[in-house]
Amino acid sequence: MIALLVRDLRLGMRAGGGFGLGLAFFLIVAVLVPLGVGPEGQTLAKIAPGILWVAALLACLLSLDRIFALDFEDGSLDLLATAPMPLEGVVTMKALAHWITTGLALTLASPVLALLMNLPGAGYGWLVASLAVGTPALSVIGTFGAALTVGLKRGGLLLSLLVLPLYVPTLIFGAEVVRRGAEGQAVLTPLLLLGGITAGAAALLPFASAAALRINLR
Repeated sequence: MIALLVRDLRLGMRAGGGFGLGLAFFLIVAVLVPLGVGPEGQTLAKIAPGILWVAALLACLLSLDRIFALDFEDGSLDLLATAPMPLEGVVTMKALAHWITTGLALTLASPVLALLMNLPGAGYGWLVASLAVGTPALSVIGTFGAALTVGLKRGGLLLSLLVLPLYVPTLIFGAEVVRRGAEGQAVLTPLLLLGGITAGAAALLPFASAAALRINLR
């Protein structure tokens, strides 16, 4: 499974693999929103938690269709499905590779982009914490959506329609953690709920994703 993880990380780091694309999208949103909203510091500080989380969510969404598409096209997915390795393990490794190349990268870059959004200093740590806790759920849920749409021509739009409603709770609680942290309020409740969503998704969705892949590969 480690070899599969390393392979997917290499593919993700290549041009068009999603790593640079997600970071570039995150940066573009952080630059364009202040230009569109205006330089008013209080306005930017107020909307910064939601905007940064929406940007991170959409950046993760950009590369979801690549999780299984390349393996399906070259026949590697059929080999992985018949290999001794459980298909649930394959799904887990692909979700982990997607998180490392997108969610982790966005988490590490978020303090720099938060500066462009005039996020209050107290919110920086909570922004990083919320993204570190919440973005794994985005990758796991996205992997489930990719498994449902694998093999479909032009399935990117359908994938977005399937996944975006499932992302809403993570978005709500993630942005709430940053907002409360920036305002100096208690963040334990939304942070625990965010962690619960991630833990639940990581525990259940690999099995659902593997079942969806088996059906689509028949």
